[in-house]
Amino acid sequence: MDQETELVEHLDELRKRVLIVGTSFLAFFILGFVFVEQIYQWLVKDLDSKLALLGPTDILWIYFKIAGVVAMAFTIPMAAYHTWKFVLPAIEERQRKATLMLIPALFLLFVSGIGFGYAIVFPTVLSFLQKISNEGFQLFYTTEKYFNFLFQMTIPFGLLFEMPVVILFLTVLGILNPARLKKSRKICYFVFTILAVMLTPPDFFSDILVLMCLIILFEVSITLSGFVYRKKNEKAKAWDFTS
Repeated sequence: MDQETELVEHLDELRKRVLIVGTSFLAFFILGFVFVEQIYQWLVKDLDSKLALLGPTDILWIYFKIAGVVAMAFTIPMAAYHTWKFVLPAIEERQRKATLMLIPALFLLFVSGIGFGYAIVFPTVLSFLQKISNEGFQLFYTTEKYFNFLFQMTIPFGLLFEMPVVILFLTVLGILNPARLKKSRKICYFVFTILAVMLTPPDFFSDILVLMCLIILFEVSITLSGFVYRKKNEKAKAWDFTS
């Protein structure tokens, strides 16, 4: 009976936290939509010509997507915080501060990933595809196609840049360790290849670029995991010695 009561309490707490995160996303979405026109104008300021619309609702859907990206960026730390609060009883007291400090890093890494995709990957891939298309073709961009391509080249990097923090968090919890990560390297590389093909436009150059970024992020994550794992073991030994 006690176990059933505890389960109901956990589910009720989970429902409340999911509701808070969902409400936060909606609030940030509305806030993003208030400034969406300014964001749109900033994103297209460097284009030589205006983008074309093929239907009256095209720009509305683009505005929705831009506001959604803004909401996602600001909701990620909120979701991470409530996830941390939910699993807090399972985290040792001396590890709670370290895991809490990872939450701001999630937001910063997501924004950094978006910025990396927008400033480096997007113009590089776009320039490469334009050079291929220039001979014998007249380039004509619609708003929907242009922004769909832009989102494909930025949002995945925002999410993928979270990998080091997620792996660090799981390392602190004891779910992952450097040895386990190294053993799964081949499988992870295979999964990364599939992700690179699925997340990018259908061209070989984009696939290779995303795959290389994933591999680098994974290797950095292994290094950071090893550092945290050693520190965790050292603190655990010191704690046992003093106790």
